[in-house]
Order: sequence, then C-alpha cells, then structure tokens
Amino acid sequence: MAMLSRFITWLLSIILFSTAYIQAQHPPDKSIDADFKEAPIGQFVKQLQQETGYQFFYDNKQLDSLRITLTAKSQTLSQILEKALQEKGFFFSIAGKRVFITKGWYISTQLPDNVSGSDTNKQNNRQAVARMLSAYDEKFRKETIVPVVTDNKLYEIGNKTNQQKTGNATIAGYVKNDKTGEPLVGVSIYIDHPRIGVFTDQFGYYSISLPRGRHTLNIQSMGMKDLHRQIQLNADGKMNMEMREQIITLRNVDVAGGKSNNIKRTQMGLEKLTIKTIKQVPTVFGEADILRVVLTLPGVKSVGEAATGFNVRGGAADQNLILFNDATIYNPAHFFGFFSAFNPEVVKEVELYKSSVPTKYGGRLSSVLDVKSREGNKKNLAGSAGIGVVTSRLNLEGPLIKDKMSFIIGGRTTYANWLLQALPAEYKNSKASFYDVNLHLAYQANKSNSLYLTGYLSRDRFNLNNDTTYGYGNKNISLKWKHVFNNKLYGVFTTGYDGYDYNITSDKDPVTAYKLTFDINQLNAKLDFDYHLDTKHTFSFGLSTIRYKLHPGNYQALGDKSITRPDQIPAEQGQESAVYLSDHYEVSSALALDLGIRYSMFNYLGPQNINLYAPGIPKEEVNQLETVSWNKGKVIKTYTTPEYRLSARYAFSNKVSVKAAYNTLSQYIHTLSNTTAMAPTDIFKLSDPNIKPQSGSQVSLGLYSNFKSNTVEASIEVYYKRISDYLDYKSGAQLILNHHIETDVLSTKGKAYGLEFMLKKLTGKLNGWFSYTYSRTFLKMDDPAQGELVNRGEYYPANYDKPHDFTMIGNYRLSHRFSVSLNVTYSTGRPITLPVARYYYAGAQRVLYEDRNNSRIPDYFRSDFSLNIEGNHKVKQKTHNSWTFGVYNWTGQRNPYSVYFVSENGKIKGYKLSIFGTAIPYINFNIRF
Repeated sequence: MAMLSRFITWLLSIILFSTAYIQAQHPPDKSIDADFKEAPIGQFVKQLQQETGYQFFYDNKQLDSLRITLTAKSQTLSQILEKALQEKGFFFSIAGKRVFITKGWYISTQLPDNVSGSDTNKQNNRQAVARMLSAYDEKFRKETIVPVVTDNKLYEIGNKTNQQKTGNATIAGYVKNDKTGEPLVGVSIYIDHPRIGVFTDQFGYYSISLPRGRHTLNIQSMGMKDLHRQIQLNADGKMNMEMREQIITLRNVDVAGGKSNNIKRTQMGLEKLTIKTIKQVPTVFGEADILRVVLTLPGVKSVGEAATGFNVRGGAADQNLILFNDATIYNPAHFFGFFSAFNPEVVKEVELYKSSVPTKYGGRLSSVLDVKSREGNKKNLAGSAGIGVVTSRLNLEGPLIKDKMSFIIGGRTTYANWLLQALPAEYKNSKASFYDVNLHLAYQANKSNSLYLTGYLSRDRFNLNNDTTYGYGNKNISLKWKHVFNNKLYGVFTTGYDGYDYNITSDKDPVTAYKLTFDINQLNAKLDFDYHLDTKHTFSFGLSTIRYKLHPGNYQALGDKSITRPDQIPAEQGQESAVYLSDHYEVSSALALDLGIRYSMFNYLGPQNINLYAPGIPKEEVNQLETVSWNKGKVIKTYTTPEYRLSARYAFSNKVSVKAAYNTLSQYIHTLSNTTAMAPTDIFKLSDPNIKPQSGSQVSLGLYSNFKSNTVEASIEVYYKRISDYLDYKSGAQLILNHHIETDVLSTKGKAYGLEFMLKKLTGKLNGWFSYTYSRTFLKMDDPAQGELVNRGEYYPANYDKPHDFTMIGNYRLSHRFSVSLNVTYSTGRPITLPVARYYYAGAQRVLYEDRNNSRIPDYFRSDFSLNIEGNHKVKQKTHNSWTFGVYNWTGQRNPYSVYFVSENGKIKGYKLSIFGTAIPYINFNIRF
C-alpha cells in the first residue's frame, strides 16, 4: 500500500509539474557568482534564493549532513546546482519559480512525448493540471517538502541604514521551551568567528554583543534540540527564541557539539544538576531527593546515613548557604533527614558552588546551593501526582494569562506511621508526619518588566515513643522585580522574609510539662545589576542587606498544673550588609577572567546585655568583670571584611581547559549543636563582641577535558583552604539555655585540602558519573587565653573528616519504556573519641578519653538498585504514567551512623547505631496530566 501511494505521488508529480514546463522550459540564463566553503544546505540555499528570487523546497532530514564547497563565476542556476548536488547523489528540478531538491528519486517537469490528443485537449489538460498544481503545491508545502527551515531564515536585527555602521551591537532576549513557555537556564549562545558566547541566566535571559554584520547564532542546551539562527546585525535589537526538547533515540549519541559549557565557563567547583538527572538516582523510599544526589558529587559529604546537613570541601554543615529562589532555607530536610525539603516536581535545576563563588553571594564560608523552581506551563494546564511508600504529592501548573502569567503549586505529605509501627518494640508507639507547600507565580508584564513571587511552607512533627514531641518548620516568601533598561543593562530587585522555628513539648506529667521554643527570622532586600559593556566585559554589581532577629531559647511551663520554672535567653538582632562588583573579562578566545570584590559589614544591635571579661585569660563566669546594657537600635559591635573573588580559565581547545581560582568569604552567623549533623534542636548565634565572625580563604586549580564529541566530561581539581574562628566546644559544654554561651565555646583555626576527580556521561543508553574525593580537614586550638588546649594545641581531625569517598551512579536504558539505575557509594568512617581507661578521683570513678577524634567508626558502603517503567509514549493521551521499583541498601549492609558507650555493671560497653541495617524495598507510582 505504501509503495502504491508513493508511485501515485510520483506519477502525479510528473503530471503536475508538466504545466511548469509551459511557463518556463529552461531556467533563466542570468549569470551568478558564488563562493561556498563547507556550507550547510541552509546557507547554500539562502544565498541562491537571494540571488535569483527562486523558492527552494527540500526535506531537511535528508540533507542536514550535506556540506557544499564550490566557486562559481558567471554560471547559471542549473550549472551551480548540478555541480553542487549531482556529484553527491542529489537531484534538483526547476518548475516555474520553484526549485525542488531530492535524494534517491527525480521529479520530472516535462510532459511525456507520447501524450496523445489535439493541441486544444493538451492545453485544457495543462490548465486543469495547473489548477491541481496550485492545490497540490499547498499540500506539498505543508506536509511533504518544507521550505527553507527557520534555522536558515535571515533575521534582521536593528534598523538598516543606507550607511552601514561598524563596531558592535547588542542582541538580547529570552530563550524558552516551545512546549511549556518556561525559560531555559544555562543555554549557550555563541558565534564561531570570532568566538563570542554567553549563557542565559536564571530567567532565561541573554545579552550578547557582536560585531555588526552577518552571523550564525548557535543556541545549544543539554536535552534540547540545537538551534542555528542566521542574523544580519545592523543595530541593537531584541530576539526571543524557543527550543524544542530533544527526543533521544536508543542508539548511542555520538555527537554533542557545543555541549562544552564545563570547558568554556570560568567558574571552578560548579556542579549543575537537572531534575531529570536527579530523578534517575535511586534513593531511600524511592522519593527523588535533591540533597541525596548532591551528596554523590565530588567534594560533598555527610557525617552519616540520613544526616540532614552536608559538608563541602572541609566545611561544617552550617557553612552552606541554601537558597530556594533566593529564599534562605535553614533546615532543608524532612522526616529525621530521610527526605529533603525540596519537592522534586517543582524544581527545575540545582547549582552547587564549591569554589569561585559569585560575588553576589555571601554570608557562608563553604558553598552555595542554589535551587531554582520551574515557572509553570505558560501554554496549557498540566500536573503530576505520585504515590510512594511513605509520601504522596500533587502538583498543578498552567497559565493564568496565556504566554504572560503562569503558576505552579505543589504539595507533599506523609503517612509514615505504619512504617514506624514495624520498628522494634521500643519505637512502636512513635509517630511522624510532615508536609510542604510550594507556590510560584511568574508574570511578564511587558518587554521590560517581569514579576516573580515564591512562597514556601513546611512543617515536621514527630515523637519517638516517649513523652517528648518535636516540631519544626520553614516559612519563606520572596518577591522579584526584573527591569530591562536596555539590551546591555538589566536589574533585579528582590525582597522577602525567611523564617525557621522549632519547638519541643513534653506533657506526659502535668506537673513537669514544658515547652521549649526557638526561632530565627530575617528580612532581606537586594538589588542586582548586570551590564554587558561589550564583547570582552560583563559587569555584575549590586548591594544587599539582611536584618536578623533571633529568639535563642524560651523555656515555659505547659499547662496550669506545671510548676516548671521559666527561662528565656534574650533576643538577638543584627544587620548584615554588602556591596559588590565583578567583571567577566574575555581577554581572548582562550583566556577569560572573573575579577570581583565584595565588601561586607555586620552590625550587632541592641537591646542586649554584653558580658565583659578580663583580658588575656579564659572567658569563664569567674573571670567576668561586668555586664553592659545597650538600648534598642544601638550598634554594639561592627565587623567589616573585604572579600576577594578571582578566577581564570585558559582553553587550549574546545575540549581542554585549565582553571584557577582564589576566593575569601566571611560568615557572621554560627550554629550551636551537640551533633555533627544538622538537627531540629540546633541553635543559631550571631557574632557579637565575644564571638568573632568566621572567615576563610580557598585556592584551587583544575583541569577539564571532554571526549567522544563532548559526550564524556572529565575533571580533576585540587584545593587548599584556611579557616579562622570556627566554633568548637569545651568538654561538657551546655548549649541550650546558656546565658554565658561564650564561656563554653572555643575559637579554632582550621585547614582543609583535597583532590576531586569526576567522570561524567549524560547522553546515550548508558549514562551516569563516577566521582572520587580525597580530602582532609583539621582544626587546632592553641590559644591558652581561651582555656585548656585541645590535643596539646596540635591539629586534630574535624568531626566530619572523611579522607576517601567514592561514588558511582549508572543508568542504562533498555528500551523507551524500561531503564535500570544503580548507585554505589563508599567512604571512610568519621572520627570519634574513645574511652581508654577508668580512674578514681575525689572519691568518684571517672573515664579517661584518648585524644580528640583520634579513632574512627567503621567505613561506610551502600549499593542501591531501581527499575523504572514508563507508560506508553503516545502523544495524544490525557495522562502519562510511570512506575519505579527499587531496593535501597540491597546488600543489607549494617553501616554505623554513630558509636556510643554506656556503663553496664561497672563496665563501659560500646554500641553501634545503624539507621538502615537491612535492605529496604520500595515502589512509586507517578502520573502526569
């Protein structure tokens, strides 16, 4: 049937195009001059169209690999086409003002010689055929052979004048997903000659300055189909573009030209993850988890399984700035740390800065984790839902004003009590619940103004088979206004509120019932500008301020019968401000520099009572001289710090580059915790006259290379970091409700160094990455004025020091519907301090401990496996379903989270605590509509 259809189409073509033979038996004999060198078919056809006025038709899929090299002097159109095409197995036909290019078959434009009938009949036949040609030509345009594709259309940018100007002009605009209308982040836009390129920002916005004249813009992004735009740049102008998602076949992908952003960009230590990549990694209970995947990256560790926080290049868990659409998230976890606080269905991408931290970020010493949400579908109403072992989720998105205003809202909750009932008897009566809600609105008012609103709310509550109930939650709201002044300059004004609180209640005994609360609140505002001066310089500058208010502890009686004595730590207030300036300088196509400075200032504010101690001796209550009171709004102490950000990239080619970076950072807020991981009971403390801000500097060097047509990325980085005034604790320190907290903390020095290696392949049937990290972190307290020296003033390993870390993530697509994923991780056990002897002193038995952090818990190993089943891939269906089956820790490894010691019958015995001591199967069902 298909052969018959093709034969009829071929036969009809012969008849239809015969009428064109009457109109023009031969192509015009106008002479043409042309010069092509490895020209793609689009460029070749476009020039001929301009020279002759003829319209060309062809199937782009058949000719996309064709490259034409020829020089023509005073030759006709037929001669040029014959020379360019026929030697390579292609055919052309000219009918009237139309040129058809085909492969494998030829379209005849002449009536056969044996057509019978009188001249009048022939003429009537030709007139009928002409009418048929008109109708068929319309069908031909729409369905069979498309005109020159938009990639080859010439776009005029700016008004053309009689006198062509020289110099540069700037193009700016947005790059969006053609299906949903959402902006695309990190899209590479560049020209080859001269080599000039930029990336779209978090709004999908770009601005690029190019020499005036003719250019081919290359637009490329991982997971999207490449675009090429032919432009005639006359003056400054706008150009918005839409990209289509790339349909990946099961064959291995051999070419990924231009996907070399890791080679081009100047940032070191930058890791980017898309939500598609995150969802492929097996995690506990099958819930896609951003933080768990971040932990698979080189240089990122945690102190143990299900730990909430993470450690980056020797930094503590509180030294990471975690942002969600520029809102600060203080506790990024749910359900004892098993789930991250970010709903994967609303997240677009994640960026982790381990080094070369951009100047607009500050306030933390180790890293910035920047999580960006999707804006929602601007074209159609859509949604998704999922049901897992312990959680369910529902998300909706769509346009409020089509192509202008969109929303996305998502929520998750848990029903985990059935799982807790399966625990051993001592935990059978435990309860746990959480929920989170996300809302994001995006509104493009006009070409120059856009508004963005983000809201986030989360709450956790749990009880571990006792009379104590814990609760904590985040509250965040932020509003952004983006204004484009011109093609070179735009600004973003952001303001918002961020809050975190926790509470502990005990009401089993009405007489001793109590409630302990803590909260931290901040109001923030910032103004960021980007100015694209020319092809070599892009400036970023701005200012920011944060107003902190903390309630470090409020202990109150719960109920009328309680006789609990109230206690309250006075509230703290502070103001952190900064101004910054940076320049991205493209010295040449090979060498690029990022030069920046951030000047930060912190004011500790009243009302507050400050304890003063005798100088030169340890801060202890017996050495307190007096207490000074400060009124509301008074500046008690001011700290100022210049922070430097320098990085350089030298590209030996499009596949190999070397980078170096140096940056300094300051942190004015501290976390007081009696655990090595983040916990709901952690207390935040502002720097004050007795506790200095933390500061640090890092130098790093890296080599980056791509292989197999940019489908495989490899990198190796080394770093060395210095840390000052990091808080450690005296033995037996009391952290909760301590009115003299400065007497129980120690200001330490630190150093960290390491090597990170990563091999990544994100395309093809087999994809994933392998990472290895060697890192060491040491602290030292050698100041007698602070008290007793730790380990005689020598360096000792930090609580989170884990020298070796290995991770392998692998995904293999068996078919369009079936894929499998495997995760393998190994790391050195973290340090602990062991008891080594017992002795009697002052009539009591005491325990003697070894040097601090002199031993380690056993090493950690885990392997996870999952099977992913997609529904059918029919385009026209109302829902798309998928299933995920998997096993977390499928080898049943009993990895210790911690080691603890108890005295039993006069003997000290040690025990290991394992979070997951067995394999955990899971199943998830997902639906999109």
